[in-house]
Amino acid sequence: MKNEAPYTVPFDTMEAFMADALKGVGVPEEDAKVCADILINADKRGIDSHGIGRLKPIYYDRIKKGIQHPVTEFEIVKETFTTAVIDGHDGMGHVIAKRAMQMAIDKAKVYGMGMTVVRNSTHYGFAGYYPLMAIENNMIGITGTNARPSIAPTFGVENMLGTNPITFGMPSDEPFPFVIDCATSVSQRGKIEVYDRENKELPEGWVIDRQGNSRTDTKQILIDLVKGEAALTPLGGIGEDTGGYKGYGYATVVEILSAALQGGSFLKGLLGFDPNGNAQPYHLGHFFIAINIDNFIEPDAFKKTTGDILRDLRSSDKMPGQDRIYTAGEKEYDKWLERKDTGVPINDALIKDILAIKAELGLNQYSFPFEK
Repeated sequence: MKNEAPYTVPFDTMEAFMADALKGVGVPEEDAKVCADILINADKRGIDSHGIGRLKPIYYDRIKKGIQHPVTEFEIVKETFTTAVIDGHDGMGHVIAKRAMQMAIDKAKVYGMGMTVVRNSTHYGFAGYYPLMAIENNMIGITGTNARPSIAPTFGVENMLGTNPITFGMPSDEPFPFVIDCATSVSQRGKIEVYDRENKELPEGWVIDRQGNSRTDTKQILIDLVKGEAALTPLGGIGEDTGGYKGYGYATVVEILSAALQGGSFLKGLLGFDPNGNAQPYHLGHFFIAINIDNFIEPDAFKKTTGDILRDLRSSDKMPGQDRIYTAGEKEYDKWLERKDTGVPINDALIKDILAIKAELGLNQYSFPFEK
């Protein structure tokens, strides 16, 4: 049975709560605000897998366990006019990523293009945030990150690659930009966690067992992904017939760009456990690219062409029974229009997490509708 979200909390309230929660476990105030801003922007766009639902299990709990550092040391290891290598020393991934993307943008303002790479980072939230930063500067933005192993290679059953999103953002003359932000697996752990919170089984083909059979038992899958007894399928699905080798290949591209340029960890080195089975930081890697459109063409001309492409795609002939074709970024814009006056939807699982944090930190200045 689906667990509906009977409550909503205003975005400003939830953003402030998340910032205070992170401050409560040692994140400096300005850094906590950066993290909360990125998390709430996921919720605003309907990317519920990367918003408030990630606060406690991914950031709050990991800081408390000592496998993520609340105070971020941002070290520039190597730098040129157009590039930089950064070591995040296992600090707050959002803080590291935002600074790294800003560096790429600043370089692109002067030299036309900028690229930065990061090692020893942590989960950086929803990837689309960083290309959106470039878009605000009339640039194309690209980012990718590796992650703890969860995808099996095509014809394999062992989880080797992370969900490894590769994300592109491009400005248009429409009210919303083109932003394609998705994992290189059929789905990703955050989406499975949403299904778990809603007590739903997974669709066939998302996850396989050690014999290569599809699994749908959501709650146990989340346990078995960590144990290596289950694996996500690459984008395209099981085997080669529906193009699974394409997702596998793109996941590998992201793995290389998130590890090889910066001398970072990769594949099983991202499990989050040392050889003795003790929990340790995940040591993730990222990359960020900013391309200054003005170095190629007038930004308004680029936006017009981009908009024309998107409009032509949406106005093309539709499949019988379908009344709308979408382009990337449109659904997120629609979700923002739907939620902007109501706030973050909160279901029972999120209520439990929020109340646990509130009680542990004594954040009694917050009064939520589900407490009445």
